[in-house]
Amino acid sequence: MNTLFFKDKVIIVTGASSGIGLASARLFHRLGANVVMASRSIDRLQELCREMSPDGSGILCVKTDVSNEEDCRILVEKTVERFGGIDILVNNAGLSMRAMFKDLDLKVIHTLMDVNFWGTVNCTKYALPFLLKSKGSVVGVISIAGYSPLPARTGYSSSKYAIRGFLDALRVEHLKDGLNVLVFAPGYTASNVRNAALTSDGSAQGKTPLEEGKLMTAEAVAEELAKGLAKRKSVVTLTLLGKATVLFHRIFPRLTDRLTYGYIAKEADSPFK
Repeated sequence: MNTLFFKDKVIIVTGASSGIGLASARLFHRLGANVVMASRSIDRLQELCREMSPDGSGILCVKTDVSNEEDCRILVEKTVERFGGIDILVNNAGLSMRAMFKDLDLKVIHTLMDVNFWGTVNCTKYALPFLLKSKGSVVGVISIAGYSPLPARTGYSSSKYAIRGFLDALRVEHLKDGLNVLVFAPGYTASNVRNAALTSDGSAQGKTPLEEGKLMTAEAVAEELAKGLAKRKSVVTLTLLGKATVLFHRIFPRLTDRLTYGYIAKEADSPFK
């Protein structure tokens, strides 16, 4: 990886207080970038910023609810005020869910779409003029569930499909403008996302059905994201299982449906049981 690529770049990372967002922010900062960390958890962000840069150089924390359009406008405004522009926007903030659609309060899907999809749209809208000026990159962190449907995660999967469609269309719109648009799809990653996943009534699940210790680490995912950005890739799909799932869904969709059903049915406390 060309680590010099990140030197003095201005990078916004949403959902930066934990998981992939935090690991990415830390990596970009170590590589010499000016990093803007955005999250609803401002106390946590400020603690992390002091840890990463005791003198505050090269880092900015902004309290941001990406589902709030005005928050996204202010995030971009503060970034440009502090660092003069934007080179990379990493739309990482997101929520998950775990419940059968038949049991689901529709507010859960509205919440997921507001954070996952509209959060990406809101931040991209306000950052885009500066990204076009710098011929920079906009990233959407989706999921394998944005290529192949994931049962009991209808809101999650649909939001990730929507992000992919939005970014793919944006890429074509700016094909001649030097803008790089990266759809970044990790596989299962060890993080807090499953603990915070919403259940049928909108409450947090509070525990994960997976063995987190066996999953790809957030730090490893951040390394792959950095490589993809340095190479200005359009698509990055991680893990052998993830790549196989995307390919099989395209070629053998009905078989993939059955395999996916069987895989989810084996989860601890599977909604199918």
